[in-house]
Amino acid sequence: MIDRRVVVTGASSGIGEATARLFAARGWRVVGVARRADRLAQLAAGTGIETFVADVTKQDDVDALCDFLATTGGVASLVNIAGGAFGSASVEDSDVADWQKMFDVNVIGVKRVTATLLTLLREAAADGHADIVTITSTAGTIVYEGGAGYNAAKFAAHALMGVLRLELAGEPIRVIEIAPGMVKTEEFALNRLGGDTEKVDALYAGVEAPLTAKDIAETIVHTLELPGHVNLDLITMRPVAQAAQHKLIRGKLSPKKA
Repeated sequence: MIDRRVVVTGASSGIGEATARLFAARGWRVVGVARRADRLAQLAAGTGIETFVADVTKQDDVDALCDFLATTGGVASLVNIAGGAFGSASVEDSDVADWQKMFDVNVIGVKRVTATLLTLLREAAADGHADIVTITSTAGTIVYEGGAGYNAAKFAAHALMGVLRLELAGEPIRVIEIAPGMVKTEEFALNRLGGDTEKVDALYAGVEAPLTAKDIAETIVHTLELPGHVNLDLITMRPVAQAAQHKLIRGKLSPKKA
């Protein structure tokens, strides 16, 4: 049994939900945070997961989350998962409103939650160590056409984690970045492609075993269950079928014949 309390943002679906459930199954005390109260209620049912309704793009919501945590036992680990991509148009044609949404949730939201909860994390670190994990993306290190807004946001999140690690040096607080490549979840691509299910189906067509939310959750939990002095600075994850952003194999994977 692990007697540590972890906050997971974006816990209403996808990677966030899978991560909250896995932490709970492994004996962690979990607070799942998201905007959608109905989805959080489903998450809490039968799992023992505490939930808190908050939008990470609103400071008042995050302040309320901090107050709740402070009065109910604090927090030792923060996992920033809330994020998303909106639109896939070119720099010339993309909607600035989509860029604003991506920066608000992927960058400012991560900064807001991390900075607001840092005092509580320091209190936990006084008894051992604390953790800050942020899920970025391979889009935060490699650009591609049609990805400019998401690339820019995830590049910023990647930089944020790098700077934070330097600024917290000397404190027993791990700063961990996990950057997945192609992950197939229920909502991510659907939101990015404006609800066009045909485009979503085409994106994953023929790809053998893209990553799943559970794959990312397993990696997150593993990193935090390592000894407290071990910091996995940056983990890049891809399915075997995706050798790089531009190298995606469609069809069955098989060894070459001699």
